[in-house]
Amino acid sequence: MATTSHYGPSSSSLERDARRIHDDKPVSPGSIAIGVVIGRMSEFFDFFVYGLASVLVFPQLIFPFAPDRLTGTLYSFAIFSLAFLARPVGSVVFMTIDRLYGRGTKLTIALFLLGGSTASIAFLPGYNEIGVWSIALLALFRLGQGFALGGAWDGLASLLALNAPAKHRGWYAMIPQLGAPIGFALASTLFGYFVANLSNEDFLSWGWRYPFFVAFAINVVALFARLRLVMTKEFGTLLEQHELEAAPILDVLRVHGRDILIGAFVPLASFAMFHLVTIFPLGWMSLYGNQPIGAFMVVQVIGAAVGILTIIASGLIADRIGRRAQLAICAVIIAVFSFVGPILIASGNSGHDAFVIIGFGVLGLSFGQATGSISSRFGRGYRYTGAAFTSDLAWLIGAGFAPLVALSLSSRFGLPFVGYYLLSGAICTLAALAFSRALEQRE
Repeated sequence: MATTSHYGPSSSSLERDARRIHDDKPVSPGSIAIGVVIGRMSEFFDFFVYGLASVLVFPQLIFPFAPDRLTGTLYSFAIFSLAFLARPVGSVVFMTIDRLYGRGTKLTIALFLLGGSTASIAFLPGYNEIGVWSIALLALFRLGQGFALGGAWDGLASLLALNAPAKHRGWYAMIPQLGAPIGFALASTLFGYFVANLSNEDFLSWGWRYPFFVAFAINVVALFARLRLVMTKEFGTLLEQHELEAAPILDVLRVHGRDILIGAFVPLASFAMFHLVTIFPLGWMSLYGNQPIGAFMVVQVIGAAVGILTIIASGLIADRIGRRAQLAICAVIIAVFSFVGPILIASGNSGHDAFVIIGFGVLGLSFGQATGSISSRFGRGYRYTGAAFTSDLAWLIGAGFAPLVALSLSSRFGLPFVGYYLLSGAICTLAALAFSRALEQRE
């Protein structure tokens, strides 16, 4: 039975008991990797289900009063951004839950909230049924997604990295990143099936709701996969050594505030590109393209497959040239793509498809090594919370407003402004890498 303190029931004693039971059964890095990929895939699936619906469903269902489809999509993208604002708040709250009640309690609450917020959207009535309450509820559930995702940070990627062989850190660093294209491919496949096989009326009435139901089931599976690893001896050892300990955020900011700021800008090129090859192209195609949406979503799944391959390649390359050099080279490639990409989008269906497939390829090379590049600068006891908060800020700055900004700029000033937005991310990454290197040399 879990112990009870003056704070209430805690899962910490159960976690310790489970570690003692499995003390003679060490977990291999491969098993850790599978658990990490499942966990990340579930998170990205939830977010991409919402992201795809923000193009295909919400402009018509929630914002039918908008003067045109573009305005409705921009409204939808504005609510899309709310989750990234809520994510750092969720991290702060759930870090406190972690310290008081245990990692298992924290993850259980966070993943049920994440799955529950996503599944609740499936029951959402449209604006024509309940008026402005449909907008309020959609915003509430989106905030719930972001808040819960802040609490879903489990430290398993750090567990994987700290158990990785010294000469294969890049390889193990890329493994958690595989969850993003896998989650996107699953979400796109589900939506693409219903778009291609249902009439527009049936899709908007009930077809779009099924992927949101699936999200809850996926989160339950991910929860058990994560809890299994949290209960391992390896996790407990690192926890006792303070490597995976949840520290108060104010303490982390006082000691490592500068490292968090630099770390948030290092992956900016990758994170800025992240939604520009996933959500933005679908929005542009739905507004200005003439390719069937179902067919285009097949292209996006192909792009995700290419992204998986290049994420894997990023691990091999980083182990040869170093993670920092890999990120710098990829930032330069993204800068070049910022000029080529708008030309591809403007050149018709084939160019639009090429933008997605090539973009995913470039994204995978960068995204595969985008996280954890500065985590080595965090001292013991600060790494877990510092890495979580750095990730929150990086997603907020780099990706949270990308679909909204890109569609606003491109629709008003032209597609080259999408490239300028992407170029700014590449410049920020190169500047952050240079600044980080200068600090290390000075220290």
